[in-house]
Amino acid sequence: MTIETDIAERSAIISAAMRPLPEPEILSFLHLEARLADEGRYSEWEALWADDEDVLYRVPMHPDDDPRTTLAYINDNRRRIKSRVAQLNTGNRHSQIPPSVMRRVLSNSEVADATSATVTVESNFALFEYRYRQRFWAGRVSHTVRRTGKPGELWLLRKIVNLIDAGGPIDTLAFLI
Repeated sequence: MTIETDIAERSAIISAAMRPLPEPEILSFLHLEARLADEGRYSEWEALWADDEDVLYRVPMHPDDDPRTTLAYINDNRRRIKSRVAQLNTGNRHSQIPPSVMRRVLSNSEVADATSATVTVESNFALFEYRYRQRFWAGRVSHTVRRTGKPGELWLLRKIVNLIDAGGPIDTLAFLI
């Protein structure tokens, strides 16, 4: 093998593994979604979601779980998202009195799939939660966003959160993760 062959192989491996970065508008939308959840602005967070029947907000117990056949920590369709937000807005959820103070960081965002109408972005995330004690949540989140063609008009179709510790015991997820 020559040095040129090694360089060509390395370049091919890197090119195959690299994914494009999300458009600034999409990334800003994902940051908005995270900020609204962190700040407990539940109705505004819900307004980001499309009204489609196939909308999905899911936190599986294992990343490869089939949503049709396995349980999940959260497995919400559009109707259930609306119900979850209504419960959070009452302020009467024992597990969130007082409400958690949260801040999350999205990083290493990459486009996993894109068409003219939708884009799926995968990001690493870290969520810091404080309620009597500080807890730390981390994992990989996948957002699928629909573009409507109108500037600034984006809709969330899917949010799938894969926690790094999902296979073990986890604390109650009584907030938007």
